[in-house]
Amino acid sequence: MLRIALPNKGSLSGPAAEMLHEAGYQQRRETKELRVVDPTNEVEFFYLRPRDIAIYVSSGRLDIGITGRDLLVDSGARAEEILPLGFARSTFRFATRPGTANGVTDLTGMTIATSYEGIVARHLEERGIDASVVHLDGAVETAIELGVAEVIADVVETGTSLRNAGLQVIGEPIMTSEAVVIRRSGAADEPDDSVESKVQQFLRRLQGVLVARTYVMMDYDCRVEQLEKAVALTPGLESPTVSPLHNEGWVAVRAMVPSKEAQRIMDDLYDIGARAILTTAIHACRL
Repeated sequence: MLRIALPNKGSLSGPAAEMLHEAGYQQRRETKELRVVDPTNEVEFFYLRPRDIAIYVSSGRLDIGITGRDLLVDSGARAEEILPLGFARSTFRFATRPGTANGVTDLTGMTIATSYEGIVARHLEERGIDASVVHLDGAVETAIELGVAEVIADVVETGTSLRNAGLQVIGEPIMTSEAVVIRRSGAADEPDDSVESKVQQFLRRLQGVLVARTYVMMDYDCRVEQLEKAVALTPGLESPTVSPLHNEGWVAVRAMVPSKEAQRIMDDLYDIGARAILTTAIHACRL
């Protein structure tokens, strides 16, 4: 069986389980379950602390895992990202009191508080900045007020919590993160065809879910003389499907279109004379 590590709690857990359910995999029914066997798909899931997943995968005890890119980098484990999943997105930034520093080059000699010391230390080292890093578990905004550090490095979404603490973001983002599938570095080069085929099948299923979430199927009727204009609006992946209708001079067209652009495309099709325009959700696909 393919052995897969999944986050047992936090912002990664729910969306990961939902994606795997859409991909056809059995998931746990109770949060207390730490292991689920899916015999139909020959997969065994282990629910672990998100911060530990990269360590387990890098050890070779588990074949692949889903965790955050930030947790992967912070762990320093010998594991690599093989597929971004598009959820649990976040941005890491430096922040401090106004007037303390304007950018990363001003941080030399300062103390930086963070929950992700591996990420921050690596970022500073790459830029030749000599600064001290203090590890704190959460609520790092108070570190400056209590005199533990002059600067913090943390996840920034809207920046509201930082402003409420009297802090401002400085410099460029340290990194952007999202949920990713990871595996042990170099594992793909090892001669184990049975594991590799299962890994590739797992990735294809997740990629199918990502595509299904991104696209919708669009169907419409249009006059033959307007077909080229219509196809330009809905080129599909390879090309759209075009079928003649019973009424001479009309064709039915079907194509995948980006869901975010569907309403605009429907308006444009209507303007060139297309009718009976509808969209259908895609629940699964293989490209």
